[in-house]
Amino acid sequence: MEERTRAYLRGRFRDHYRRTEITPPPAANEREWGYIPWTEGPDTTMVRHRSLLELGDLSEFLVRKRPQHVYFSAGRFRDPGASSMHAKDWQSADLVFDLDADHLPSVTLGEDSYAEMLAKCKDALFRLIEFLEDDFGFEELEFVFSGGRGYHVHVRDENVLHLDREHRREIVDYVRGIGMDYEELIETETVAGLGRKTPTERRTLEIDGGWGARTHDHLMAFVDDLLAMDDEDALARLQEFDGIGEGKATATLNAARNNREQLEAGNVTVHTAVSQLAERFASQAVERDNAPIDEPVTTDTNRLIRLPGSLHGGSGLKTVRLERDEIAEFDPLDDAVPETFQGHEITVDVTRGGEVELGGDSFTVTEGDQSLPEYVAVFLMARGRAEKEKE
Repeated sequence: MEERTRAYLRGRFRDHYRRTEITPPPAANEREWGYIPWTEGPDTTMVRHRSLLELGDLSEFLVRKRPQHVYFSAGRFRDPGASSMHAKDWQSADLVFDLDADHLPSVTLGEDSYAEMLAKCKDALFRLIEFLEDDFGFEELEFVFSGGRGYHVHVRDENVLHLDREHRREIVDYVRGIGMDYEELIETETVAGLGRKTPTERRTLEIDGGWGARTHDHLMAFVDDLLAMDDEDALARLQEFDGIGEGKATATLNAARNNREQLEAGNVTVHTAVSQLAERFASQAVERDNAPIDEPVTTDTNRLIRLPGSLHGGSGLKTVRLERDEIAEFDPLDDAVPETFQGHEITVDVTRGGEVELGGDSFTVTEGDQSLPEYVAVFLMARGRAEKEKE
């Protein structure tokens, strides 16, 4: 990035902060703060180990320094401005989750557009929220669009603030489905036999929540698909599974037809082949329903995380704090475009063209000097795809 481009972005970031009110996080004085300035070179060093007291009034600091990126720590400290982590004297930390489209298994880099990547990331966000709200019962949640390629979730329930790294790792493993054991999803009870029959074991999949319910949902969706097929197609579909031949396929189809209510209740002992299928769908539930979070972020009790309301220096978009009921309708490529950069055009020298989806429009950008809406030009400059035109 050339100096005239950095100077332009510094100035426009300052203009944005002059007209924007930033709400700091809870216990802001107990957190470490850091920022990356608009300086020359790809290896720009973060300025960190600062307390809010050292920065001064947050709004005035942002206008004065107009940083490229600004962060605060998940951790809360007795002395947040100390130069070493030990000297800071850790007290507690938010539980923070980071979803980055670059790391999602469903995203194909180089093929998916920016909009497609962000849509897939929002799908993953909803899966994460289900874990946090339904499985763990967390209530103090803050949702944030990162301004780049994903979302952050801050959990501030009192009972998580003092968790150490190992306990946070257990939460990570759960939402990722790491080490999930099918047998732990099964409740076993002895059922008395009739007449001379010996007692038998009934194995029931937990269906009230958690990974058991997710497994059951996949199993029942498959059962309903089977019941909608004719016999030949249903038997062929069942035999696609390893270890299920014609005999087991026939028995499984009969069990699905004759024991639909038992299956709906979670009983997987209607036939051994059904139990085997349920175990396979437990693996499918992990593959499809896990929340692919960035694990090191959640386990790090000292992590620096982007400040909601600030600008992302790699996109020129806002880091947006979202209410729970706003997430579904939130369009990051429209709603996160700063008003400061809207309503006028500037000329830039585009060094790498292509499609840009932003502000509710799609632009085909070619290389060379072009006059573009400023928010598009800022996005291209921040991404290293354009330079400010020479005066």
